[in-house]
Parts: sequence; C-alpha cells; structure tokens
Amino acid sequence: MADPVAASPPGWWARHREKVVERRGWYPKWLWPLLALPGTLWMLVLFALPFYAVLAVAAGGTDRLFGQPLPIWNPLRWTGRSFGYVLGQFGGRSGVFFTPTMHTLAYTFIATVICLLIGYPVAYCVARHGGRHKGLLLALLLAPFFISYLMRMLAWVNLLQDNGLVNRFLTWTHLISSPVNWLGGRPFTVIMGLVYGYIPYMILPLFGSLDLIEKSTLEGARDLGARPSEVFRRVTFPLSRVAILASTLIVALPMIGDYYTNNLLSGSPKTTMIANQIDFLLFAKNNGPTIGAAMVFLLTLALIGPMIYYLWSVGEIATERDEGDR
Repeated sequence: MADPVAASPPGWWARHREKVVERRGWYPKWLWPLLALPGTLWMLVLFALPFYAVLAVAAGGTDRLFGQPLPIWNPLRWTGRSFGYVLGQFGGRSGVFFTPTMHTLAYTFIATVICLLIGYPVAYCVARHGGRHKGLLLALLLAPFFISYLMRMLAWVNLLQDNGLVNRFLTWTHLISSPVNWLGGRPFTVIMGLVYGYIPYMILPLFGSLDLIEKSTLEGARDLGARPSEVFRRVTFPLSRVAILASTLIVALPMIGDYYTNNLLSGSPKTTMIANQIDFLLFAKNNGPTIGAAMVFLLTLALIGPMIYYLWSVGEIATERDEGDR
C-alpha cells in the first residue's frame, strides 16, 4: 500500500520528513530544555528555595523579645557570625560540636561497612543463584521495609526493652544473668538501628549491577583457567565497583543526617550525633535556630565532597573500561 503522506503533494511535512531522514538524530533545539523543565522546576521549588531560606536564617539575626529567628533575604546584608561560631565549636575536644561529629563519623562508617558486608553477599546470591525467582527473593527481602520507618523503629524499641523478647531470650539461654539496658545510650544499638534502616538501599544498587554482568564473561574467565575466587576478584568485583561506590554514598549520606533513629533507640547525650544537635538547636530559643541553620549549610558543603569524589571515580572507571576495550 502506498504511503498517503508520500503520495501527497510536497508540503511542509514532506520537507520536514526529508530533513529528518537526511539528518538522522536531529531534534529541535528546544526539545531537551523542554524535557528538563519539570526537573528544573522541581529542584528550584524543593531544593534551591528552601536552601536559600536556610542561608537567610543562618546569616540573619534573632528577635530579642521572642527569641525567634529573623531571616535576612538580601544577600548584601548577610553576616557570617553564626558560621564563624559553628566552625569554632567544631575544633578541638573542647568544642561543643566535636563529640557529636566524632559520633556521627564513627557510627556512619561502622554501619556502612556492616551494610556492605551483609548486602554484597545477599545481592550476589540473588543475582547469581536466584534464577527465575529473583523477583520473588527481592520482594521478600524488601517486604518489611514497606512498613513505616517509625513503626519499624518502635518495634525495635519493644524488642529491646528490659522485659522485651531480646532480653528474655538472652536470659533464657543464660547468655546474660540480668536484662541489658539496650536503650540506655548504647552505640551498638544505634549502629544496628542504622544498619536495619538503610540496608535495603545497599542491596538494590548492588543487585542491579551484579545482575547485569553477563554470564558469558564469567564463563570465559573460568574457561581460561581462573578459579572461582579469581573470577570474583578479577572480574565480578571490578565490574561492581561503581555500584559499591553508589550504594555506599546512598547509605552513608542519609545516615549522617539521621537523627530519628538515635532519638528512638537511645535518646541519650552519650550517643548524640550531629543531626541530633541540629534538631535540638532548630527548636531552641535565642540564637539556636540561626546556629542550627549555619550547621545545616556547612554540613551540606561537607557532603558535596563525597559526591564529587563519586563522579570523579565513575569517570576514571569508565575511562579504564574504554581503554581496556580498545
């Protein structure tokens, strides 16, 4: 059957179609900006404007009568007093924010390593040995996490109480002689809560990367005489480095800003993290909100560094792969 458009007299559409055929891949100049417009508006409304408000509060003052923050919206009138105070309190053991910062770094590092040690084998087993049941296995792994984060943490509170199931089991098996106060400011409880809350975000990117590795690549390595351990060390692990970096950032960055887990499972000054300090300051009087806003801004700047390192590492790994393919 003849194409009715082709049979019609040459007009705008015919000329336009010929241009597209001649220049394959041609798109109007306004197409990509138009496609990026929703995301750009989203970032402006939900990130740029709130972030500017944080800066306005941090560089502003405080109402002397009611103790409420007075944001200054004009950047020309901003002052850096709160930023200087916060930076001064980070330095040395005498600084107010030194101990919470050390807690944050230690808890985040340990919890991220535990998530990786647990999540990588789980993702590897599902990707390599799940077969037709990969989707079911992932659904079973993630099913508990469809429940509200608050409800899951409250469940852990009930389990870890003095008369909870954990202490009952440990005393029944004679592993302990008396109930342990797990919720009394123990770093172990906070770290395990972070691991439980964020480990799905470690498993999913790792599974996606490991599942994309072609079986023929692994079989080729075995055919060349590589043992299973060598196949993993020289093929599987290098091909999953990007996913490891991505999942580590996806897990670690939210942990640094997490305050709710610590509040529920500890609530003690002995385990205060930097986000708990910010949460306290934002609801304090006098200069508390101003100092808290300054801490939010400085913490955001500090977290940009790992993101830049991730982008640089991905570029380096991509370059290595291109050179290897050549």
